[in-house]
Amino acid sequence: MKTYGLIGFPLKHSFSAQFFAEKFERERIDAEYLNFEIEDIHEIRRVILFHQHLKGLNVTIPYKEKVIPFLHDISPEAKKIGAVNVIRVDRKPGDMYFYQLTGYNTDYIGFRDSLCPLLNPAVHRKALILGTGGASKAVAQALRDLGIEWRYVSRSAGKDKLTYDALSREMLSTHLLIVNASPVGTFPHVDACPDIPYQYLGSNHLLYDLVYNPEESLFLKKGRTQGATTKNGREMLEIQARTAWKIWNS
Repeated sequence: MKTYGLIGFPLKHSFSAQFFAEKFERERIDAEYLNFEIEDIHEIRRVILFHQHLKGLNVTIPYKEKVIPFLHDISPEAKKIGAVNVIRVDRKPGDMYFYQLTGYNTDYIGFRDSLCPLLNPAVHRKALILGTGGASKAVAQALRDLGIEWRYVSRSAGKDKLTYDALSREMLSTHLLIVNASPVGTFPHVDACPDIPYQYLGSNHLLYDLVYNPEESLFLKKGRTQGATTKNGREMLEIQARTAWKIWNS
């Protein structure tokens, strides 16, 4: 039986495990998908050596950047983005200690393809990306390739980063696409949301939340109340998962 899995910490609620379990049952695929909740990225070696039928991994918080030094190769798009969320595992028959890890980024494809139908090129020319982790890097690259200017928003100041208290009415009047690439608002912390001035949002704003659980985060709910168009990250995850499956089995 082929094995696939997810590495991250914590892994209380995994979209990938449910998605692939349903896929395997629906398509009668003899495979399993396991959650590997590891507290240190160095444990990836143990995961791979102790699961000899492992063919591929998804990577989530907090390891999308930390996993890169453990890879033998990395795809051009993942290298450009600087983050990996999919790993293909290749082995040498008969040698349990030999393996080749290649990293990819399918977050980029998932975000880009799910965002594009909602974009109005005349309106959505500038964006704010909330959060600066591995997922935000894929978002930034997709926006760059779509010709959309963007700025990071973080709790701490830094180069090319705004702080939340810098988000004025004027800033939100020109940055009409806002993407939450942070985990803020994810179940069970459903009463939390990024600290932006929601009162300045309007009908021209598009709010995209990479969070998918709950289906409507407080971030999206507040945006909808102000008349903004909203979308969660469910479709993005489905697209990236289908792309990962192709990578693992090509």
